[in-house]
Amino acid sequence: MPNKSDFAMNLSTPHVYRLSIACPDKVGIVGKVSSFIALYGGNITEANHHLDQDAGWFFMRTEIEAASMPFDVEQFRTAFEPIAREFSMQWSISDSAQKKRIVLLVSHEAHCLHDLLYRWKAGELDGDIVGIVANHQVLGEMAGWYNIPFFYIPISKDNKAEAFAAYEAQIDALNADVIVLARFMQIMPPSLCERYLGRMINIHHSFLPSFIGAKPYHQAFKRGVKLIGATCHYVTQDLDEGPIIEQDVIRVTHRHSIEDLQRLGRDVERNVLARGLIYHLEDRVMIHGHKTVVLLEG
Repeated sequence: MPNKSDFAMNLSTPHVYRLSIACPDKVGIVGKVSSFIALYGGNITEANHHLDQDAGWFFMRTEIEAASMPFDVEQFRTAFEPIAREFSMQWSISDSAQKKRIVLLVSHEAHCLHDLLYRWKAGELDGDIVGIVANHQVLGEMAGWYNIPFFYIPISKDNKAEAFAAYEAQIDALNADVIVLARFMQIMPPSLCERYLGRMINIHHSFLPSFIGAKPYHQAFKRGVKLIGATCHYVTQDLDEGPIIEQDVIRVTHRHSIEDLQRLGRDVERNVLARGLIYHLEDRVMIHGHKTVVLLEG
């Protein structure tokens, strides 16, 4: 598989540490974190905060220029731990130089897969696509265009337990950090949902919580909706009810057929999935209960 640096369109990004914090709200959190970074000469390149007034929880994401700090991520963890304990933080620190390994799960629809592969080739995804696993063979050729390993594991109503065990084994073999269901039209077993909680992302072709399950465009057509949409969310054991990362909509009218809704919806699906994945790869998404906080730049 080629390195991202092999592509002429690859975008240059600075090397940063990403510090993510969620904790009960308390006076002095920002000051203590900023003082810690300043103590070691760290240069903050981006900072985002959010206070959930109802829950009394504070969320914070800070990017620090890696070259400005005198230690690596592991040493950062050790030095920061006393502050984390003081404020009862749920926190993580990541190094942007350590690219997350992405595994894509697909069936036979190509639009989301094609879009993600193009964005990866263009350097828009801050991660490495290390494999594509599919229950149909039709998209194998597309994987070949991008020189991505393709693994065909068929699924039928009679072999689901064995098939999903094979999927789990293949995901493990690829050492995946994040699994993306890019229109993988299968219901994931509870064991995999639990194991990859917060690391498995799905695109649902509906503006959830409306029209969950199969054939949402048909459901929307029957209801005569004026807006259709798509939802990128984390996968949980509850079908199409995981924490939502990103959503978008497009306006439709009574003149549009089911086929029109599907065609228009595909554009929304690929954009929503790409944005949701980008937010996850950049450590911008924090799960809090059944919701997410997405701390964006600007």
